[in-house]
Amino acid sequence: MKFFNFSNSRRIGIDLGTANTLVYSERHKKIVLNEPSVVAVDRETRKVLAIGSEAKEMIGKTPDSIIAVKPLSEGVIADYDITEAMIKYFIKKVFGKYNFFMPEIIICVPIDVTGVEKRAVLESAISAGAKKAYLIEEARAAALGSGMNISEPRGNMIVDIGGGSTDVAVISLGGTVVSKTIRVAGNNFDLDIIKYVKKKHNLLIGERTAEEIKIKIGSAILLEDEETLTIKGRDMIMGLPKSVTLTSTEITKALEDSLMEIVDCIKQVLEITPPELSSDIVDDGIVMTGGGSLIKNFTTLVSNCTNLIVKLADNPLESVVIGTGLALQQLKYLKKIEKAER
Repeated sequence: MKFFNFSNSRRIGIDLGTANTLVYSERHKKIVLNEPSVVAVDRETRKVLAIGSEAKEMIGKTPDSIIAVKPLSEGVIADYDITEAMIKYFIKKVFGKYNFFMPEIIICVPIDVTGVEKRAVLESAISAGAKKAYLIEEARAAALGSGMNISEPRGNMIVDIGGGSTDVAVISLGGTVVSKTIRVAGNNFDLDIIKYVKKKHNLLIGERTAEEIKIKIGSAILLEDEETLTIKGRDMIMGLPKSVTLTSTEITKALEDSLMEIVDCIKQVLEITPPELSSDIVDDGIVMTGGGSLIKNFTTLVSNCTNLIVKLADNPLESVVIGTGLALQQLKYLKKIEKAER
């Protein structure tokens, strides 16, 4: 019986994100891995040289013979072979080199992924060493991980802003009633900042610098007390290293279009939500989660634009993977819901 329980407990939930991959272990009841979804490969041979944190450190610093690849784009697989290698690496890191019992895995996917994209994720997991693989919508996992009771006949609205995509959904009785996905999320915020700094200050900066700017002085609405940050990059005119001081007001302006696209997506979902569930959302509000929701005052912006209560999840960065952990305990129930929705 102990042997059976041991093999049965080798189940993990994976939040296979565009920016980061997190793994939840059912056996340990916690997140056991959190690393960037980056793989460093040899340009000619396509041999994998580094994965995760080690590979991210190489971004922007590699010679021409080495490239740092993000195998997922906008929440879906862009490079099948590299994704398989990355999943295999993370499985080995969680279970050790000698893995006699292949694990069962549940993986998150955006709401609007196609059947082909779903098969690609499942095949990558099986090829990487999974005994069985299941899928769960990111929004549903985020709702579970945020503490929502989605099994009740009540409208729960979740906005999950990841690295490559934003999922907006209204969930009731465990199923998704209305939803919408847009390919605007955290990575777009970084690109917005890179473009703004290039256009306004003639300065070239990398993704890591843009992410630092976003985290430190990014805001969805103008701050009463303006914040500043000095950054370094390469002058486009002289071609020499240069320092520039940015203000939070500039970054708010740079992020405005992308933030409003997400707000418009939320409004569109609210417009097609059944009246009975809309009344529940008026009472309970909207819950935002995912790394992109951490932009300062983003909840305030959404609240101002919708006239609804908007709350940030307790663990925005971990809600989705925590939800996969909870879903591992409800696989039979989730399969019934999936069949009913088809």
